[in-house]
Amino acid sequence: MADKTGPMINSVPNHSVINPPTALWELNPTVPANVGVVTSSQSQIKDLFGLFCMVTLNLIALLANTVVMIAIARAPHLKRFAFVCHLCAVDMLCAILLMPLGIISSSPFFGTVVFTVLECQVYIFLNVFLICLTILTITAISVERYFYIVHPMRYEVKMTINLAITVMLLIWIKSVLLAVVTLFGWPSYGHQSSIAAAHCSLHASHSHLRSVFAVLFSVVCFFAPAVVIFAVYCAVYKVARSAALQQFPPVPTRSNESPAKTRSDSIHSQTTMIAMTRTLPQRLSPERAFSGGKAALTLVFIVGQFLICWLPFFIFHLHMSLSGSMQSPGDLEEAVTWLAYSSFAVNPFFYGLLNRQIREELIKFRRCCLTQTVELGASSHEGSLQDNFLQFIQRTSSTLPKCDNSEQTKNNTMDHGVKLPGLIPDQHT
Repeated sequence: MADKTGPMINSVPNHSVINPPTALWELNPTVPANVGVVTSSQSQIKDLFGLFCMVTLNLIALLANTVVMIAIARAPHLKRFAFVCHLCAVDMLCAILLMPLGIISSSPFFGTVVFTVLECQVYIFLNVFLICLTILTITAISVERYFYIVHPMRYEVKMTINLAITVMLLIWIKSVLLAVVTLFGWPSYGHQSSIAAAHCSLHASHSHLRSVFAVLFSVVCFFAPAVVIFAVYCAVYKVARSAALQQFPPVPTRSNESPAKTRSDSIHSQTTMIAMTRTLPQRLSPERAFSGGKAALTLVFIVGQFLICWLPFFIFHLHMSLSGSMQSPGDLEEAVTWLAYSSFAVNPFFYGLLNRQIREELIKFRRCCLTQTVELGASSHEGSLQDNFLQFIQRTSSTLPKCDNSEQTKNNTMDHGVKLPGLIPDQHT
């Protein structure tokens, strides 16, 4: 296994591509001779487990994001989840382009792989570009939820498809502009023609601008979005809690009431109660209102997941860039990198599958697929007497549910001799 604590390889000539371990040993005698070689069964099990976890995260990211995108695309009434669909599309790009390169760069089984400077710059460009896209889209989702819950009338009027597309374009432009910096002068590797894949990192650069870029990258892609996300969800929590208190007002006790009341007093009190209920501020519709406990739990889950995944990544690279060190402390870089990459697999669960409407659409899609499978299985056994009998029952009863996005209606089957008043019989062609 390659030793990450050794000094970074400053130069790898062209002839080193033929036999990388030998050439690297000749250029840097401080590197152990067993670079890229698994020396013990314990380290081999550790490396296999790490490779298994990385591949598993990659597959989960591909599958989960695909499922959520299918659910949103099939339902026209889910058009307000445009930003969630965009987040799933970006995470799928990360699973296709970024995570496989991260496996090559992080796993000791690919320790002998050498990147050219161009390939390393492309890898770092994808890192900056896709990470910026993901975090800015999460920020847009948080702001959208704020207006959806706190200002529902303004949201219904101003939140259109054109506005969503405009925000997405601005996110892409901002991400591209920040990532292009990595192709023009940063990162700089001097006169090297190639570099080991394990050393292709954001902080591994000889440029004097790497500290400036690290600060810019951390502020634009993490610290500023984190402040916005935290402030937005705190405001949502306050409104949700006040709405929960308005839904369950305190019931007045009957101990302080006078035993004798006239008819005019009772009518006056009833009129006052009706007026009070009508003048209560209805800030949330019934489908938007949820209890304060659920709002607090949502706040903890979303903000906590965001901080756990991304805070170690940005703190590590910011510290390495500002300190000027080229040495990665053991496997710490791989750990914080894949903790950040795990966000690509977790996002569809937090922003997609936790939503009740998306889950219901997925359940409908699953029932549709199962119904189609049963119909195909029945049609493949036409020679069987039992199957023919079942097909006859199906044709006469017509009770099979249709594969439709709308709610399935129940078929009212009755005898032909009984007619109910007001019932219009179905006309069969």
